[in-house]
Amino acid sequence: MPRLAYVIGHPIRHSLSPVMHNAAFAACAIDGEYRAIDLMPEQVADWLTELRGSNAYGCNVTVPHKEMVARLVDDVAGDAVLAGAVNTVCRHPTDSRRLVGINTDTIGFRRSLAEEGGISCQGQHVVLLGAGGAARALAVVALQDGAAELVVVNRTEARAEVLLASLNALVGPCRTRAVALGDPTLEAELASATLVVNATSVGLGSTELPADPASVSTGCMVMDIIYNPRATAFLIAAARAGAHTVGGLGMLVHQAGAAFEQWTGVRPPVEVMRAAAEQALSIPA
Repeated sequence: MPRLAYVIGHPIRHSLSPVMHNAAFAACAIDGEYRAIDLMPEQVADWLTELRGSNAYGCNVTVPHKEMVARLVDDVAGDAVLAGAVNTVCRHPTDSRRLVGINTDTIGFRRSLAEEGGISCQGQHVVLLGAGGAARALAVVALQDGAAELVVVNRTEARAEVLLASLNALVGPCRTRAVALGDPTLEAELASATLVVNATSVGLGSTELPADPASVSTGCMVMDIIYNPRATAFLIAAARAGAHTVGGLGMLVHQAGAAFEQWTGVRPPVEVMRAAAEQALSIPA
């Protein structure tokens, strides 16, 4: 029987993680199988208890459970400590019944930005849309990599302030601000940004905009971590304003590859995983 790995979230039917990881298992001749599990928040704790007693590799975690899982695992390590959010659960190296939460979103974001955008966060004026689990990981990267400014935009300014306060030890010389989505200063923040990232789920499978990017400057880099559709309404509007754009598929693939390597100890076949994801996206739902 294959050894299992999972992704948990709600909703989960849109996830490309199963096709990527199952392609990776096959390419590496590993007897493994990856499954998507739709869990409501109240089901997560019990499901993790069952995971402890199984021989599964572990699981990935997506919306809306990343922050909750960080409180439910036995240990939190690496960037997940700073982010307060977990997107990958694996087993403790010396006690298989202990679950360790890590965060590979940071790896995925950094690699995608470098490979597809040709930049890092160093010296950038970053506007980050969202204050949830994914946004927390991206804020960690911005601060670790030396952003000059970091503006966190959220529907409620208080939640953005909480995110920034939790990362105060990383801030250093970076200038940080929290802005509410409806704040009249948002247009000016977008106009002066050099890197804008949508880290919300707004636009997933829809034409909704997390914010209007019409005011971004020509040459600004705009990234959307949503990967379906490949060209979100947010990216289309940003390109119309003269921005360079990066979709979310690269981040998805690289964070998945890092999780695969953590579970199996095998170097991930990233191009195989990307090809599987691209093929799945090309098939009409």
